[in-house]
Amino acid sequence: MKLKTALMTAAAAAVVAGPALSQELTLRMQTHYATEHPTGQMLATFIDDVQTMSGGEIAIEMFYSSSVVATVETFDAAINGILDCDATGGAYQTGKNPAFQFVGDIMGGYETPWQQYSWLYYGDGYAAAQELYNAQGMQLIGWAIYGQESFASSRPLAGPEDLVGWKFRSPPGMETEIFEELGASPIVMDFTEIFTALETGIIDGADASGLANNVGLGLYDIVSHATYPGFHSMPSDHLACNQAVWEGMTEQQRRIIDTAWQKLSFQIALANEKNNAEAAAALTAAGVTLHDWSAEDRAAFRVGAQVAWEDWGTRSPEAAALLASHKAYLSQLGLIGE
Repeated sequence: MKLKTALMTAAAAAVVAGPALSQELTLRMQTHYATEHPTGQMLATFIDDVQTMSGGEIAIEMFYSSSVVATVETFDAAINGILDCDATGGAYQTGKNPAFQFVGDIMGGYETPWQQYSWLYYGDGYAAAQELYNAQGMQLIGWAIYGQESFASSRPLAGPEDLVGWKFRSPPGMETEIFEELGASPIVMDFTEIFTALETGIIDGADASGLANNVGLGLYDIVSHATYPGFHSMPSDHLACNQAVWEGMTEQQRRIIDTAWQKLSFQIALANEKNNAEAAAALTAAGVTLHDWSAEDRAAFRVGAQVAWEDWGTRSPEAAALLASHKAYLSQLGLIGE
C-alpha cells in the first residue's frame, strides 16, 4: 500500500512538474520590412510555422520597420541583448568587418538564388560564413534571397559598352567601385531622391530593386528601359541570432527555426521569380524594353567585378577567406576561370 501511494505521489508530481520542464522561449527579432511588404507578410508565416511546429513552445515577437533601433544597428542590438535575432542583412555590417560584403551582396557573382544558396549549404559557405558571425558573438541561421535586381534606365543597357558614361543612382560601397571600373558614373544618393533625379535628368538610371518591386515603385512610369533578368546585384537578407541565445536553445528548437527559415527563404525566391516574370510580360506589353545580357556580356561584367572583389578581399583575413570560398565554388559552377 505504501508503495502504491508513493508511486501515485511521484506520478502526480511528474504531471505538475511537466510544464515547468518545457523550455518555453520568446525570441525578439527585428526586420527592416513593413508588415504589408511581401517579405513582411512571409515573415508572419515564418512566425506561425515556428509556433505551430513547436506546439506553442516558441513565440516570436517581431519588430517590423526597424521599430526598435535603426536597421544598421539591429546586429549590435542582438549582440548586446536588446534583441535576440537580426532579420535584416549582412551587407549593413561592412563597417564592422569588410567580409560582410561577401555574405550580403557578392555583386556579379552568382546568376540565380539557387546557385547562391547552394554555395551556402553545399559549397562550404555555411562554415566559412559562420566563423565571421561567431567572431561577433552571433550565429548565422540562414539567408533569404529574392533574386537578381534590375536597373531602370532612360537609355538602352544592352551590354557592357552601354555602361560607359551612364549616370545612375548607386548604393555606397563595392557597387560604385565595380561600375567606375567599367566606365559608368555611379552617384550615391538617398533612395527617396531617385524619382526627382530621373525626371530632371540628373541621372540616366537607378539601381533600386528587383523588376516587380521597381514596377511597384513607379520607376518605369518615368523611364522605358530595364535589365531583366538582372546580372549585377543579388542581395541576401539573413537571420542571425545572439550566439548564447542560440546555444541555449534545445536541439529541437534550433531544428524548428532552421527548417522554418529555409521554407521562408525558398518561398521568397520562388514568389519573386513569379512576380518578376509577370512584371516582365506587363512591361513588354506597355512598351518598356527589357535587356537580357548574353552569357558573354555577363562574363565580361563578372571580370570587371572581380577587380573590386580582390580589393575587398585584402581588407580583412575573414574577407580573404570568404572570397576564396566563393571563387572556388564559382569556378566549380563554370562562372569564373580557375
